[in-house]
Amino acid sequence: MTGGFASPDPVRLGMLTPSSNTALEPLTAALLARTPHVTAHFARLRVTEIALSAAALGQFDHAPQLAAADLLADAKVHAIAWNGTAGGWRGFDADRALCAAITARTGAPATTSTLATLDALAALGARRIAFVTPYLAEVQRAIVGNFGAAGFDVVAERHLGDRGNFSFAAFDEAVIEAMVRAVAAERPDAIAIYCTNFRGTRLVERLEAETGVTILDSIAVTAWGALRAAGADPSIIAGWGSLFRRNPAPETAHQGEPA
Repeated sequence: MTGGFASPDPVRLGMLTPSSNTALEPLTAALLARTPHVTAHFARLRVTEIALSAAALGQFDHAPQLAAADLLADAKVHAIAWNGTAGGWRGFDADRALCAAITARTGAPATTSTLATLDALAALGARRIAFVTPYLAEVQRAIVGNFGAAGFDVVAERHLGDRGNFSFAAFDEAVIEAMVRAVAAERPDAIAIYCTNFRGTRLVERLEAETGVTILDSIAVTAWGALRAAGADPSIIAGWGSLFRRNPAPETAHQGEPA
């Protein structure tokens, strides 16, 4: 206690992190820099390639994710987020099943980058969307197909044809900025910078002001979703995009169901 005022209760966010990702940890730390009572804690699992081969898809089996979640639970985190977008090409039900398994195993509420994106789109009432990613064409097609099957109209997309995952972070912010501007020309309701190892997070506030379109960066969206899962108000985060000013009723959170 300082000056007679109690500090806010601590909020610990557990993040399941792809092993070759170098962007999400420093950017999440930057997001939370002005909220010292909110901390992020990371556990890694091996992810080195993003493709649709059996080997690449096998990286997302539940066993290593649950083992990593067990370690985060030792830190008594208030929520656990899978900070990866694999549900976009594997299917949303894969992420819903993972969250159910994490909660059953650890007792912590859980979300994922993809389910948080769906929650964000519902909060915005966004139906016409665009995607900016570093992914292979086959992965991008799967993402567009899954969101389309869920009732969204994907009006524009740009992808870089990389199978990464480590290499995704090497793309300059200027590359991502140009991709966002290109899809913004189609006037979607929202643009998803859809990858947690893609350095678009610091661009969001400025590009939203420039384009007039809400931008859902996966690193920021996962932090937003994890805060909601932990029962915290995302509006404590300022300067990182308009999403943090959106916090619909808690009973609609973490479901990953479009409106």
